[in-house]
Amino acid sequence: MSRPPYSTPELKILPGAGDHGIRLDRFLQHHLPERSRAQIQGLIRAGHVLIGGSACKAGYRIKGGEEIRVRPVSPGPTGLQAEPIPLEIVYEDDDLAVVDKRAGMVVHQGAGVRTGTLVNALLHRFRTLSETGGGERPGIVHRLDKLTSGLIVIARNDFSHHRLARQFQNRQVTKKYVALVHGAVQRETGEIRSAIGRDRIRRTRMTTRTRQARPAHTVYRVLERLPGFTLLELNLKTGRTHQIRVHLSSEKHPVVGDTLYGAPARVLAGEPDRRLPRLGRNFLHAAFLKFHHPRHLTPLECSSPLPEELRSLLEQLRAG
Repeated sequence: MSRPPYSTPELKILPGAGDHGIRLDRFLQHHLPERSRAQIQGLIRAGHVLIGGSACKAGYRIKGGEEIRVRPVSPGPTGLQAEPIPLEIVYEDDDLAVVDKRAGMVVHQGAGVRTGTLVNALLHRFRTLSETGGGERPGIVHRLDKLTSGLIVIARNDFSHHRLARQFQNRQVTKKYVALVHGAVQRETGEIRSAIGRDRIRRTRMTTRTRQARPAHTVYRVLERLPGFTLLELNLKTGRTHQIRVHLSSEKHPVVGDTLYGAPARVLAGEPDRRLPRLGRNFLHAAFLKFHHPRHLTPLECSSPLPEELRSLLEQLRAG
């Protein structure tokens, strides 16, 4: 099945007097945080940014008061296909949707992954999605790792995408996760502030042991203590790649099932010779989201219970 056509409005921005003298590309980077400066310069070169109805250059200096229009970009032949993959929809309206993603589903296509993604499922489920994130990531405002389950926000038009991305960038979104980790976390509550960057040796990993790192902040509290394990609630204050997994691993408490960051392949429970079945995913679940609706700004709260496989593992550990 071919993907349906997108329907996205033209974005209009009115600079204020305080924006006088700022380069156009820098001005747009502030107002379109989900795009890189290089992407914005590409939009300008392609004639998708108009001032007074005319194309302009990236070095144009803002005067203040002029109308800037950013025209929708045709996604082009990305090869994306709509696929009838079931989705758990927690909230839905004309501007956005909140999906409860299952573990094992990749959010969008990447190296070696072209089908079976959340994007493929979204193209089948919704007639319109935002194009702001690019033709290969329609609707995607933020991401969850493949082996992580839980809530993810989807933008159905560019207006909503812009407003939602701004909330994420300004740390106005409350994101709470539940994780089971190895070992006994000592304090009932705490925070981890180690900066995170790309591992220079293993490029699929992130690390706290690098000079090229960005600030990261995770707050946690203990929900339950089990023999050899601790169940945590985590509140993300920043949104770095693999943040929770890297932070917990750096504290010698890797997430159960997360072999990339030091967890054993099988869950050890109770006596040293007792092993539970392989989990096949990370015990990490995006359980709660709170943000403001992008159009009428009313607060929205969404929650998701632990999936059955995670509840079952907890029950086995409690019984043990």
